[in-house]
Amino acid sequence: MTTQTTAPEAPLDNTASAPAGLIGIPAHIGRALVTGGAILTIISAFLAWTWTSAFPGDLTVYGYPGGLQVLVLIGGALTTLFALASYGIKGLGWLIPAGADGAIKFAALATFATSWYTVIAISSDLGGVVNLELGGYLVALGSLAALLGSLALPFEHPAADPIDPDDTPWEHSKHKAAHQWETIKTAFASGPARPVGKLPSYAEILIIVAVLALGLTVFTYGIGTEYDELFVGFLITAGLGFAALNKSGLVAQASQITARHQNITTCGAFIAAAMFPFTQTDDQYATVGVYILIFATVALGLNIVVGLAGLLDLGYVAFLGVGAYAASLVSGSPSSPFGVHFPFWAAALVGTAASLVFGVLIGAPTLRLRGDYLAIVTLGFGEIFRITANNLDGTSGPDITNGSNGISSIPNLDILGFDFGAVHDIAGFSIGRFANYFFLMLIITAIVVTVFRRSGDSRIGRAWVAIREDETAALAMGINGFRVKLIAFAVGASLAGLAGTVQAHVTYTVTPEQYVFAGPIPPNSAFLLAAVVLGGMGTISGPLIGASLLFLIPNKLQFLGDYQLFAFGLALILLMRFRPEGLIPNRRRQLEFHEDAEAPTVLSKTGA
Repeated sequence: MTTQTTAPEAPLDNTASAPAGLIGIPAHIGRALVTGGAILTIISAFLAWTWTSAFPGDLTVYGYPGGLQVLVLIGGALTTLFALASYGIKGLGWLIPAGADGAIKFAALATFATSWYTVIAISSDLGGVVNLELGGYLVALGSLAALLGSLALPFEHPAADPIDPDDTPWEHSKHKAAHQWETIKTAFASGPARPVGKLPSYAEILIIVAVLALGLTVFTYGIGTEYDELFVGFLITAGLGFAALNKSGLVAQASQITARHQNITTCGAFIAAAMFPFTQTDDQYATVGVYILIFATVALGLNIVVGLAGLLDLGYVAFLGVGAYAASLVSGSPSSPFGVHFPFWAAALVGTAASLVFGVLIGAPTLRLRGDYLAIVTLGFGEIFRITANNLDGTSGPDITNGSNGISSIPNLDILGFDFGAVHDIAGFSIGRFANYFFLMLIITAIVVTVFRRSGDSRIGRAWVAIREDETAALAMGINGFRVKLIAFAVGASLAGLAGTVQAHVTYTVTPEQYVFAGPIPPNSAFLLAAVVLGGMGTISGPLIGASLLFLIPNKLQFLGDYQLFAFGLALILLMRFRPEGLIPNRRRQLEFHEDAEAPTVLSKTGA
């Protein structure tokens, strides 16, 4: 008789350990350290950080924060408030409906990152740490103390998965690294926010107004940053600060309140956007604002095709070009061979109708394809449009588009006697050319939002979502897949054409090179698709915010030169790795990427 024995596996304690911090400091000392460090950071913001005004922002003034000091002051104040609320101080509990520790860690990280970025920038630009004044040393010390204290706050450590003794040392190292990463994620996590009780209607509306005012303030500050160091600091503070507010539960509670008053929130958002030109002293940033609105409106139209219907369109920018060319040809340009000058409403109808026709003509023979095959066909259409517009120059083809020179000298709009090219005084404010087009584009955006919202809630919208989720099952349920997809294609194309009619007048000139698949300057098809995916497919606010970020950030990162697209692409890769559902996802898509997330109580037609 032969007995076979095997060595027993070494027992592994995979039970969760007692709550402890990431670093070995007692919890009460860590909490005191983060509070004291944050207060010290606030005090340092009122001191001089360097002796010379050669560094941008003039950080030599005592008693009056400026430039990056303001951002550090905001981060320090946020950290202090969350830290004090964690002590249970009466009147501060509303700040942490989801718990304080996760919010404290992100707020302290925001303060530390902005502070040390500033200190390193001063030392690098001016030639060493000897150029720091007392405030510079204090902000470095205080922010570091706050970060270390926050990392000492206790949390439930996740249990480790069992290790196979037969694994190689490399696999053991990967297992250990994965567990360490899971521990770090758990350290910065927070619980669900407690529901918001029913408040009086006027109180909830005031909260909505405050949220919109805060959003307008942050956007205005970001777009108006005057130098590169300040914009980088703004990105750090705004990004990590928003994460801190999200971990505290304030964002979730604000979302609950806005969901109760969707119409008021939507109208308030457009009113807040309309206030933007009045916050500017000149037309410089209104230029960026109107281009952001054009980009965002086209992205929202693409969201119907990609986000609702699930059709991958890589040549969508061509529909913007069709609308722009059609409108420019009938708007009185001397480069137009037709020699007509339609009023704006008629030119807008021509541009929208032309894009609609092209959408149907392209969609009819191709929408029976699926997935990658459809994407290749739409990519080819985008290139065909650009090449055709180049060849219609009177030499290679009929003289319609003036070839690579495009349609130039497109006159400014004049609607009911209001000249969009002139400066107007409204309530004591001077509104320039780009601000005029900003208001017009805001109306166009409102139309597109209304179309998206109404169509998404309609029978067609539910059919789009069914096609997106499972086309075979939708067809089996009696949905005419080809007809539904063609409607999505046509509606998305017409909305892009409507935005193109305004773009033609804003840019004065329409050329084929404006409508490429990919390039450093949006809008192009790659950036439009990235805006939809980045913001959150199937939502209204997601593509609007995604388009704003994708236009504003490259515009502000020009100081990186040849490394601009590299840094931008790296940021997108990191975002898609850690938040693949987008910045503002619908709830259904969020659950697809995070199966352990809390299930929603109610799902709407689009899963929001």
